[in-house]
Amino acid sequence: MKGNNSKQLLLSILGVAILVVAVVGVSFAAFSYSKTGTKVNTITTGTITMSYVEGENAIDLKNAMPMTDVNGKALTGDNNVFDFTVNATITGTTTIDYAITATKEPDSTLPESGVKVYLTDMDADADDQILAPTLVSSLGKTTSSETSGAPVDQYKLTTGTFNATTTHKYRLRMWVADTYNVSGTSQTFKLRVNVYGKAAAQ
Repeated sequence: MKGNNSKQLLLSILGVAILVVAVVGVSFAAFSYSKTGTKVNTITTGTITMSYVEGENAIDLKNAMPMTDVNGKALTGDNNVFDFTVNATITGTTTIDYAITATKEPDSTLPESGVKVYLTDMDADADDQILAPTLVSSLGKTTSSETSGAPVDQYKLTTGTFNATTTHKYRLRMWVADTYNVSGTSQTFKLRVNVYGKAAAQ
C-alpha cells in the first residue's frame, strides 16, 4: 500500500511538473512583438525640364560686305540678329551643366576665318557681352570631357550652370570680318546654334 501511495505521489508530482513545463512552453511560444513605425523615410528625385526656344528670325545677311567689330556689334532687327532662349525648370537640388555650341553647315563656302560671331545676354534687354567678337576659326571646341554632354568638335559659344528654375535670353550676331578679302564669287556661311544640358552627378 505504501508503494502504491509513493507511486501515486510520484506520478502526481511528475504530472504537475509536466503541466508547469507545458504552461511555461505555451507562454513562451505565445509571446511575440510587433510595432509599425510612424515615420516615413523618403527619397525624392529632382525633376528637370530644359528647353531651347529659337526666335522668329535667323541671321540672313545677303550681299554682305566685310565690316568692323563696332558695326557688327551694332547690328539689330530682322535677319541681322538671332535671338534664342534657354529655360531650365528644376525641383530639388539638381544642378545642370549646359553648353551653347555652334556647328557650321556643310554647304557653307565662306571659311571660318572670314566670319565673326558675337554673343550677348539679353536678360532684361541688357545686351551685355558674353562672347566678344571672335572669328569662328578661333572659337574653342567641345571635347569628350564636356560636363554638359555636348558632342565633341563643336564650336563653344558659352557654358553655364543652372541650379534653380531659370530663363536666359541670348542674342547672336554674325558678320564677315573686315580682315577677309571678298572674292568676286558669291559665298555663304551657315551656322546652327545648339544647346546641351546634363544633370551633374549628385
